[in-house]
Amino acid sequence: MSGNGAVGKTGRGRFLEDFAVGERIAHATPRTVTTGDTAIYMALYGPRFALQSADSFAGACGLKRSPVDDWLAFHVVFGKSVPDISLNAVANLGYADGRWLAPVYPGDSLTADSEVIGLRQNSNGTTGTVYVRTTGRNQHGAAVIDYVRWVMVRKRDPDSPAPETVIPDLPEAVTPDRLAVPEGLDFSGYDPVRAGSGHFWDDYAPGEKIDHVDGMTIEEAEHQLATRLYQNTARVHFDQHRQGQERLGRRLIYGGHVISLARALSFNGLGNACVVAALNGGRHVNPTLAGHTVYAWSQVLDRAELPGRRDAGALRVRTVATRDLPCDGFPDKDDGGRYPDGVVLDLDTWLLLPRRG
Repeated sequence: MSGNGAVGKTGRGRFLEDFAVGERIAHATPRTVTTGDTAIYMALYGPRFALQSADSFAGACGLKRSPVDDWLAFHVVFGKSVPDISLNAVANLGYADGRWLAPVYPGDSLTADSEVIGLRQNSNGTTGTVYVRTTGRNQHGAAVIDYVRWVMVRKRDPDSPAPETVIPDLPEAVTPDRLAVPEGLDFSGYDPVRAGSGHFWDDYAPGEKIDHVDGMTIEEAEHQLATRLYQNTARVHFDQHRQGQERLGRRLIYGGHVISLARALSFNGLGNACVVAALNGGRHVNPTLAGHTVYAWSQVLDRAELPGRRDAGALRVRTVATRDLPCDGFPDKDDGGRYPDGVVLDLDTWLLLPRRG
């Protein structure tokens, strides 16, 4: 596997010319996730899902202890890939075919590797899109998360030849038979009172829309702390001066920060959707800056039974996050596929919930 593309003794990150389809990249800096990380994550976003909040609740659901929030695990793995994939990124464009394969517990050490699966130069000749599949593994070598993302990256030299165009064939969604249920998870004794929600898998229907009502205003310091927590070194989130963001007045917020805010807000309406099983797709539609207030709404796209399980089911849920735009009217794309300026995130996931006994 290749390294991080350092020039001399200084790592300047990769440009479009530095990627090759089929290349495998081992990312630096293994990361042991601790209860301190989970406490900071909770302080930043305020998630209230009981399974990730209390060892006693998780134990009653068959797990050895409370697992790390699924999105915290995602951000840690994502952060490993940034120095090699998106240090010189213009924007992270989208996600597909992502699966959480095993729970991450405090004390687990995560590493990440990526494979380049696609390349395409943009018509402007100065940037291009890199497609990668990133896999996070624990200290035992077991895969805990696997996903595809594509990112717009600058070229080092606009006059250099364009790479051969390779666009990977990606599924529209993860099929329910590919969803991984955490080992040992058993919702047969699930306590909805302690969980804070009486709405089970059986109570949701495809097409249903849920306004999560509450909003969270992003503080500059919170975003900087969160992004450093994940060891995400993307320059666009830190160096306002050299990244040409003076016109914005503030630094660009890491898109994953918005994902975690929307996930925390979704508790109000999806309080028992305590496991994120798959990332079918997603887009960061518009930039978010410090001072913006994030709201969110969700739509149930599908409902699936899990093979051999009577205690749990899966919901395919689309979550839309907005900035400074309350979601009581469910702001969405128009007939031409254009989003209102206030929409910042469109995310499609599979969530696991308990079923009624």
